[in-house]
Amino acid sequence: MMKENGHIIVARGMVKKFGNFVANDHLNFEVKKGEIFGFLGANGAGKTTAIRILCGLSKPTAGEITVAGYDVFKESEKVKENIGYMSQKFSLYEDLRVKENFTFYGGIYGLSRKNIKERTDYLLEKLQLQDTRNKITHSLPLGWKQKIAFSVAIMHNPKIIFLDEPTSGVDPITRRQFWDMIYEAAHEGITVFVTTHYMDEAEYCERVSIMVDGRIEALDTPAQLKRNYDAETMEEVFLQIARG
Repeated sequence: MMKENGHIIVARGMVKKFGNFVANDHLNFEVKKGEIFGFLGANGAGKTTAIRILCGLSKPTAGEITVAGYDVFKESEKVKENIGYMSQKFSLYEDLRVKENFTFYGGIYGLSRKNIKERTDYLLEKLQLQDTRNKITHSLPLGWKQKIAFSVAIMHNPKIIFLDEPTSGVDPITRRQFWDMIYEAAHEGITVFVTTHYMDEAEYCERVSIMVDGRIEALDTPAQLKRNYDAETMEEVFLQIARG
């Protein structure tokens, strides 16, 4: 297991090709433990491809990449044990009851029955959604499903949670509540790696990288990026970078 000087994710020269198409073109970045790291870019920029590599779900074509100290080439199973993942589809089985989603994912994460029950009780109480336990998931409002999906993804206390456009399609108030959950997870020591195409959400991240056509074109704090590009908002920064 490699030690990476306080960085929980390290990517050096990450390349992913599909035939002649280069989805990730020599990406270089590091993420600190407990950081909220934003991974920004337009649809098709290569964000989801990179997340799949970091989650151990896809092999890179080239590069040196470690996640939670494990090599994604050789130790992908160890990587998976140490992460949580939530996609824009919310990662829940809609035809299962809420408690059955917790039980299913708890089993995948290798938790004991006792631990699954304890974590389910704790997380539903924390969300004040105890009354949903026996409800079929598809019957719940979108915002509730989103919060439950996030809780399911951290029920095994992962070192890192990957959120792939988790707030896509939800209203601004629910998005803000979801970010409160992200802050709380980071405060508890979980590293948060989040992709989004909402530029206002970039302001909530400690650092952001901005991808264009498979390459990272900028990486810094939101405040520094706004200074660098003489911009008032991250939206302006993004538009300047995207337009070249």
